[in-house]
Amino acid sequence: MKPTLVVLAAGMGSRYGGLKQVDPVGPNGEAILDYSVFDAVRAGFGKVVFIIRHDFEAEFKEKVGRKYEGVVPVDYGYQDLNDLPAPYTLPEGRTKPWGTGHATRAARSVVKEPFAVINADDFYGRDAFEQLAKFLSAAGADDDGKLHFAMVGYRLELTLSENGSVARGICNVSANGDLLGVTEMTKLVKSGDTAENREDEANPVKVPLDARVSMNLWGFTAGLFAELEERFPKWLAANGQKEKSEWYIPFVVDELIKEGKADCKVLPTESSWFGVTYREDKPFVVGEIAKLVQAGEYPQKLF
Repeated sequence: MKPTLVVLAAGMGSRYGGLKQVDPVGPNGEAILDYSVFDAVRAGFGKVVFIIRHDFEAEFKEKVGRKYEGVVPVDYGYQDLNDLPAPYTLPEGRTKPWGTGHATRAARSVVKEPFAVINADDFYGRDAFEQLAKFLSAAGADDDGKLHFAMVGYRLELTLSENGSVARGICNVSANGDLLGVTEMTKLVKSGDTAENREDEANPVKVPLDARVSMNLWGFTAGLFAELEERFPKWLAANGQKEKSEWYIPFVVDELIKEGKADCKVLPTESSWFGVTYREDKPFVVGEIAKLVQAGEYPQKLF
């Protein structure tokens, strides 16, 4: 069974300003996510599911989805603020999305096979998709009482932005390559020969530049969805009334590992990673993709 690629494309892009998921960065108007789909298809993924919002559905399907007709089957899931388990309802004034855990949950009705999860606005590189496709294609049923996941790990130094702080999941990895835990840090910046997490400006936390980080490139079996359904109400009970709280995928994976219900193999890659977190990041991304096209890694026109 070929794995499915789930693309989280419902982000509001508040720091970037605009619908960055369809913003052109390639020589023929390609968006970053077009390169991810291209890499995934040539690595062996058999379907793409985009998680989007209803308010830009028509624009997204016209500018993105139709590109892949005849290339790979495409389906959609919808991240909706009101998609909450009973008895929970949307708190008054809440406009911020519920996070990547909630976005991944939006695929529960359209994905039944092993799948990868990526951000629409991150460039992951060919090697990353090939490693994950190999892992997922070999994934069997979770019939030994434990869920078997994977995560592609990047070096922190290669994922920082020159234009502001970034959020990263810092990974604790065992000697045999298993993920032991993920610590979410939301204000990481480069500072000399190290990085600092400045959530507490008065007491920044230093992080080695060679630390492996999660860039939200995960490999899951469909058993994840049952865990999301069980855990989301518990998270809402504790955090649902906080105006800007978000439920991240690493929170769920971290809990499952610590409870002994899952293991997660870290697949280290030296693939180039870059993303458009801030509008000022775009010229760098355009330049890096141009270099890859010139080197023959990608064709001038993807689709």
